[in-house]
Order: sequence, then C-alpha cells, then structure tokens
Amino acid sequence: MDPRTSAPSTRIFRRTGARIAALGAALVMALAFTAPARAGSGPAPGAAAAAPAARSATPPILPFGCAAPGSGKIRCFGKGRLAPAATGDPNSSGLRPADLIAAYKLSGTDGAGRTVAIVDAFDDPKAEADLGAYRSAYGLPACTTANGCFKKVNQSGQASPLPSADYGWAEEESLDLDMVSAICPTCHILLVEASSADTTSLSAAEDAAAATSGVVAVSNSWGGSEDSTTTAADPHFNHAGVAITASSGDSGFGVSWPASSQYVTAVGGTSLKTASNARGWTETAWSGAGSGCSSNETKPSWQHDSGCANRTVADVSAVADPNTGVAVYDTANSCGGGSFCDLLLAFGLAQGADGWVQVGGTSASSPIIASVYALAGNTGSITSGSYPYAHTGSLFDVTSGSNGTCSPTYLCTAGAGYDGPTGLGTPNGTGGF
Repeated sequence: MDPRTSAPSTRIFRRTGARIAALGAALVMALAFTAPARAGSGPAPGAAAAAPAARSATPPILPFGCAAPGSGKIRCFGKGRLAPAATGDPNSSGLRPADLIAAYKLSGTDGAGRTVAIVDAFDDPKAEADLGAYRSAYGLPACTTANGCFKKVNQSGQASPLPSADYGWAEEESLDLDMVSAICPTCHILLVEASSADTTSLSAAEDAAAATSGVVAVSNSWGGSEDSTTTAADPHFNHAGVAITASSGDSGFGVSWPASSQYVTAVGGTSLKTASNARGWTETAWSGAGSGCSSNETKPSWQHDSGCANRTVADVSAVADPNTGVAVYDTANSCGGGSFCDLLLAFGLAQGADGWVQVGGTSASSPIIASVYALAGNTGSITSGSYPYAHTGSLFDVTSGSNGTCSPTYLCTAGAGYDGPTGLGTPNGTGGF
C-alpha cells in the first residue's frame, strides 16, 4: 500500500464503516419495533400475553443538536429522548401542562395582557405550527400570528428577513415555546431569533426582546463559558421592568454565562416526580444542573452565602432532568419524518425531532421561571433576580441531590436553604416572583 495514501484511506474506511454500522443497528432496531409477531408464536391458551419487549424500548437521552457549538459559539442547554416512544403522544411523552401547574401550585393564575419573550439562535421554520399542535393537544387557547398572540422576529425586532434554519436550535425553540404555553397559557409569546449563536447576535436579540411593548420576562436557554468579554456584555441583560432568566447549564457543577450575570435570575434544575405527600410531588437536585461560584461577576447585594465572594449560581430552579422531563412537540428535522427517521434521531444520526418527545435540561427550567414571573405580574418593581431572596416562604426548598463534588459543598449539593444546584428552591405559587 502506498504510504502516502494509507492513513487517509484508513480514516475514510473507518468513518464509512462506523456510519454503516450505525445505520445497520438502526435498521435492526427498526425491524424489532415494526416486525409483526411470527405466526404460531403466541402464548399458550389461557396464558397472559406478554408485551413485545422491543415496543417498550426507550430511546436514549441525547443533547440537542445546538448543544455542541463550534469554536467561539454559544450552545443551548437542552437534551432528551429525541425520537418518540413506540406510541409517542401528548399523554405518554413527559410531564404535561396540568402536571406542571399542579407541581408548582399555579392553578388559578392568569398572565393575560403580558408577553414572555424567548431568545434563541437561528430559525425554527415550524415554530408556529408545532406550537399550535402542542396547545391544541392540551386544550390550551390558540396562540397564532393571526390572533396576535404569537410573533416571531429577527434580532432587530423585524418580521423579516429571518435567519437561516437550524434543526438543533429548532428543538430548543419548541421546548421554550411549549413551556411558556404550559405555565402561562394566556400570555402572549414573542420569539426572537438571533442570526448566529454568538454573544454579539444573541445580545442584540436580547435588547430587541426587552424593548418590545408588553414584554415582562425574557428567557434564555443557552450559554457559554465565562471569560474576559462576558462582563462587558452584561448590560444587555439589564432592562428595568423586565425579568431576565438564564439556564444554569447541563454539565453538572460549573458556571456558565449569562446565568452568572448579576442582572439575571439564574435557573437551576431538579428531578420532579409524583409522591404520596401533601404536595403530591417531590424534587431533588438534578445531577446535570450547572452551579458554582463565578470567576469574574460581582456578587449582588441580595446574595449572602458565605462560600463564594463573587456571584453564585443558581438563584431558583424548576424541573430539568430529562428522565423526569416535559412533553414537547417538535417536527423540524433533517430526515423527513417517519419510523426510520425516528431511529436515526435516536442514534444521533439526524438532527431535530419528529413529534412528541420527552425532553429536559435547564433549557426547560428557564422558560418555566420566566413564565411564573409573568403570572406574578411584579416585574415592574423588581431588581434583577432579587425578588425570590425576600420571599423564600413562597418557594419549595429542595434539600437533597447533587451535581458533583466541590468545596464548600453547598455549591454542588442541595440542602436546607440556599444551595448552588437549586438556588432557593422551586415555585410554590407565584409569591416568590
């Protein structure tokens, strides 16, 4: 073999072989999911019929396609089971709006007349259609461009031109839109799409969102590493009368920006499950939630924890564990839909989603908290993320679980009172916001 070509050829064969192997595995799983039972293979008369094992197979949890950016880029903080289960539908694919309303004691609240803004990168071409399917499935009022409830704009606040489409960021946008709908179904929704996943573009989108009439809260389900440039971008998150929320991250102990900005409410994550207690639900710190002590952000006056001289993350939290995740409807994908597309998505061989999926990450908790701010209606008189610190009695304290190893331990381990992964706790009604 010619030594000048042997190494490149070997790499090509390895990549091709890996792709063929993955496609072969997907085909095997497709057959396992779809092949009918062989004639004569049923149970003996009188015996209970066993459910086919393959039909109960659970797709793996994968990060969204926007969770692995290129150099210098911002990433989203979503992950989940990106292919529907064998019978994926609005009642079998994760926590529903009624579950979230019950868990966080939000029944009877109303955000009519207020707008929650979502800031993300790139375009989701199916945003409005998928939002309509989600809301219809749960009996929520229609939220469309035509009725004035939904609006999608670019980072300059204009309806056109919109940025190029991206299937990974479309997953994020569907999650964000659905969570606002679940928590505040009477709120209007503004989706602001930045032209790129970088600090400059997303900061421009942030300013456009906060400047839009009627917006009381802005959610940011994305972030990046702190560095010498991030504090200079902090003013883009300082808007009087508007609550700004930011996801704390999905990689466990460690700080991301803009969650570390003193101007935002940094939102951590929990695992949320039903329980036979007075609340009916129980929460623990999610192992993937970000938390910690900022390297360069000044500590705001309302934070009093003693183990971090700078800004501490997080402030509050909500469900984020994709294993106890939320139901989302998203059909923007790179494989065209159908059962084989579902399996390509499950193996990470395609981007996007294909219907009802169960997802999580602190990408879910940020829009949840932004929507609770909208329900509370207090944003005109609050200062950044200070309000929950003076109203801890209206939060569920999360006292167990961790996201890593650290010192002091409260920065990565939940306990009574304030801790890093869950902050002050999760909503118990709107009184903490």
